Amino acid sequence: MSYIRLSTLFFVVAVSSLSLSFAQQKLAPDFVISNAELPSKLSELKGQVVYLDFWASWCKPCRKSFPWMNQMQQKYADRGLQVIAINLDTDAALAKLFLEKVPTQIPIVYDPEGNIASDYQLLGMPSSYLVDKKGNIRFSHKGFFSRNKPLYEQELVLLLNE
Repeated sequence: MSYIRLSTLFFVVAVSSLSLSFAQQKLAPDFVISNAELPSKLSELKGQVVYLDFWASWCKPCRKSFPWMNQMQQKYADRGLQVIAINLDTDAALAKLFLEKVPTQIPIVYDPEGNIASDYQLLGMPSSYLVDKKGNIRFSHKGFFSRNKPLYEQELVLLLNE
């Protein structure tokens, strides 16, 4: 198969995938945000694109996702992106140790009882949910894969441009 055919095939598959994501959108479950840097509820961030990332101190891929999330927040904050990292450790000291080793500039919300995670039907760690300006979940990912960083960023930009 020629390069042009492969490129066309990739484009068709990518567009088809985007269409599925749009068709499956649903309103993001609202929750109280216990972080003074942010509004008191997720729903108060309507008008912005929100990248929710669920993580825990024991999660090895989370060590790779934090630098990327920091970079995206810095790069796109002025365009309306808000990254929020939701920690699920039951012992806050473990989260603190993680953050000492993997510094972050993004707000952290603690969910030690797993209530927010339950509302989002979390299946693995890390898991991320990309919420559009209207408050709908448009994309979600289980795991964090360095090779997919361009795709993750494309999704962010797509929603920021809407």
